[in-house]
Amino acid sequence: MPHIFRRVRASRVIPAAAALPLVFSLALAGSAFAEPAAPPEQQLASSMQAPNIKRHLQEFQRFATANGGTRASGTPGYDASRDYVATKLRGAGYQVSVQQFDFPFFRERSTAAMEQVSPEAKTYKPTPPGSSELGDFATLTYSGSGTANATVQAVDLTLPPTPEPSSTSGCEAQDFASFTAGNIALIQRGTCPFADKARNAQTAGASGVIIFNEGQPGRTDTFTGTLGGPGITVPVVGVSFAVGQDLASPANTVVRLKTDTESTMRQTHNVVAESKRGNADKVVMAGAHLDSVLAGPGINDNGSGSAGLLEVALRMAQLPPKNKVRFAWWGAEELGLLGSEHYVATLPEAERNKIRLYLNFDMIGSPNFAYKIYDGSAGPAGSAEIEKAFARYFDFLRLPHVSTPLDGRSDYGPFIAAGIPAGGLFTGAEGIKTPEEHQMFGGEAGKPYDACYHGACDTTSNINDKALAVNTGAIAYSVATFALSDNPPGGTTPKAAAAQRGKVHDHHGGLIK
Repeated sequence: MPHIFRRVRASRVIPAAAALPLVFSLALAGSAFAEPAAPPEQQLASSMQAPNIKRHLQEFQRFATANGGTRASGTPGYDASRDYVATKLRGAGYQVSVQQFDFPFFRERSTAAMEQVSPEAKTYKPTPPGSSELGDFATLTYSGSGTANATVQAVDLTLPPTPEPSSTSGCEAQDFASFTAGNIALIQRGTCPFADKARNAQTAGASGVIIFNEGQPGRTDTFTGTLGGPGITVPVVGVSFAVGQDLASPANTVVRLKTDTESTMRQTHNVVAESKRGNADKVVMAGAHLDSVLAGPGINDNGSGSAGLLEVALRMAQLPPKNKVRFAWWGAEELGLLGSEHYVATLPEAERNKIRLYLNFDMIGSPNFAYKIYDGSAGPAGSAEIEKAFARYFDFLRLPHVSTPLDGRSDYGPFIAAGIPAGGLFTGAEGIKTPEEHQMFGGEAGKPYDACYHGACDTTSNINDKALAVNTGAIAYSVATFALSDNPPGGTTPKAAAAQRGKVHDHHGGLIK
């Protein structure tokens, strides 16, 4: 899952104290879901067992271990994961296609450096490549590579900041009218994408770019983000508001800034599997991203969603659906949802309109988990119905759950941008578990849901078996429910899609402005 900060609001929950003993954490044995006379969707959910799901995770770990500790798109570890998923699906009888696309690959080859040379010597703490703990500054994705040793020049800053975000620093070429070529541009976050600010600075002759957080509550810390793709050749970093203020005064501050990055075009793939039976005019689609970040094997993010979805597809292969069922494993999600964007963008409009809904599963086994269901009220018509279906499942098991924003952070983004109803599950990333969530789900309040998010420690040891099994059961229940429905939600029209595009947050690889 790309890095972005988010808020989570609670929905109606059932207190944890009222929950039934969770036999389901391994097999749902003994619950009504496991009764022979239960509906097919309940029987499918009851067949989801943690050991079977974890066998897929163990394979993903093996591929990463054999290939430099990563399964990132554009690496052999990803290719091995792709082949494993495709082979399993073909063996189960699905019609499988492997969709190739080009994407802008990026990595930091070594840790960046930033230090104040004068008027006083000061070294700033870096954010090492792949670290989930931010330092005083962080290299922006697709930053150029090189060293700048020059005077820092402020560009149209708003200090002190206004109560609400308003800075347009660096957004227009005229902001650099008096800029001295060769200086390092000091720019304030706000209004326009980071890429626009960096591009304007580079055009004006800047040898490096420092973008600092704007300064309002929630916009003070060091941040990560993306420049959207290759093209910027000078070093570009994001820093905290405090560091930005420090560099803005006094004048004539000299800084040495060094980044060591690689930006190239590479090829990767999506894996798409479709049932042979079902109404082809009513497609029920579910997906998960298959790639990890370069820093680690990505077993929770997002081996967990990929493994859960794969196990559901394999178990569902013999179920005759009323509607066509399509499963997808996306590439290059971690660089900005590129695989799912490519898929949606290259579908003819008539084919897009056949997709009645899209279900997304990204991080479903976080160690310090919360059961989170995407809030359908913000999505295209039909999204609220999807949310209710997931809620029915958790309510039946008497398990608490909260809602989480449908904000475009994961691969549902391109689908809701096309007006397709969407929903899904999430157990938390770098966010902090609240005391209220501790009461509902256990675990540790004040700690991240996943302390290994985007790190080398996201291994098979970084999975909560209970959350993995419960959520995989929810995947099975939801996919089967809509696959067997006479009238699944959705039915996109060009007018509805156009209206939705104006509501969707930009989701390219995390924070953009």
